[in-house]
Amino acid sequence: MSRVDLPSLATASQDEVARQMTICNACRYCEGLCAVFPAMELRRVFEGPDADYLANLCHNCGACYYDCQYAPPHEFGVNVPQAMTELREESYARFAWPRALAPIFARNGLWIALISMISVAGFILGFALWSDPGALTASGNFYAVMPHNAMVALFGPIFLFSLFAMGMSVRQFWQSAHIGNRTPVTLRALWQAMRDAGKLRYLDGGGMGCMTQSTRPDRHRRVFHHFTFYGFLLCFASTSSGTIMHYLLDWPAPYGFWTPPKLLGVPGGLGLVIGAAGLIWYDLKRDDALRPKDKTGMGPAFTWTLLALGATGLALYWLRETPAMGVLLALHLGTVFAFFLTMPYGKFMHGLYRFAALTRHAHEQATHTTTIATAPIEGRTRA
Repeated sequence: MSRVDLPSLATASQDEVARQMTICNACRYCEGLCAVFPAMELRRVFEGPDADYLANLCHNCGACYYDCQYAPPHEFGVNVPQAMTELREESYARFAWPRALAPIFARNGLWIALISMISVAGFILGFALWSDPGALTASGNFYAVMPHNAMVALFGPIFLFSLFAMGMSVRQFWQSAHIGNRTPVTLRALWQAMRDAGKLRYLDGGGMGCMTQSTRPDRHRRVFHHFTFYGFLLCFASTSSGTIMHYLLDWPAPYGFWTPPKLLGVPGGLGLVIGAAGLIWYDLKRDDALRPKDKTGMGPAFTWTLLALGATGLALYWLRETPAMGVLLALHLGTVFAFFLTMPYGKFMHGLYRFAALTRHAHEQATHTTTIATAPIEGRTRA
């Protein structure tokens, strides 16, 4: 028997996901592993938007690859994790805003992050040396290195641009996935999506864990994702609390350990370091069959930037009263700038697209369950 061929879709990656989903929909051996397969079973054909939706619903746990009887070297060549990953990374560029910037980041993601971090750090160091050379070794005083207004002028525009670009990208992803099948956003679906995302429900291979290099699952990847996810949220809450204290309470930095910016930021930084380092280590061990064939570099750029954010933030906190404070502040702010710059064009977007996919999945499953439950009653009424 030869490989199943489908009519050409929008892209080769969408075409390949559609081909594999057609085979999986006939088999259904993996239907209990994650959200992808219940969502798949509600469809008979897989057009481009449906393929994008399923790809971003996939958490790449790898379980279906090792369970599949049609995986390579079978002539069907079914490798759902790899096909979904390649389409997912393609979707970051296809829905990016403005789209012209996406290929630049896709080809040079790691270098762009590194160069922007070094450039901004160098600019801050040069600014301090030009205005007051002694500020670099003036322990504890962040604003002696760079005044607060100068920081806002440098980071405010790139942060606002990133927020707007991400909002436009998510809007395009949502609209594309719902062409001809408009899905309402309900509180019930949002709540279920928040629960699934908060627990990383589908990052467990159906309950056993993720696959690394063999059929033996483990829970390491899920744990590292939790550290990274909640570490980032704590760091964001720390920065937000510092902004409130500065503008509303007229309480500028630096802050003591007992204040919200430090109570939230220190454990957040530790979470980022542990989580990002663990994900880098885990990715190095993963089976090549679960990796995309065409690596864009934005995945490693994102993870390494998160690791640098946590590490430089913690170093700045612990060494803020030493002469190293100025250099560490420049490095940390340079990393923050690189993170803001690359957010709309790399793997950070997978969290937003995945939440949108989880929201649609929650609505579909609730609607499908209601339809099944009411069908016998409607049948008796018609009779």
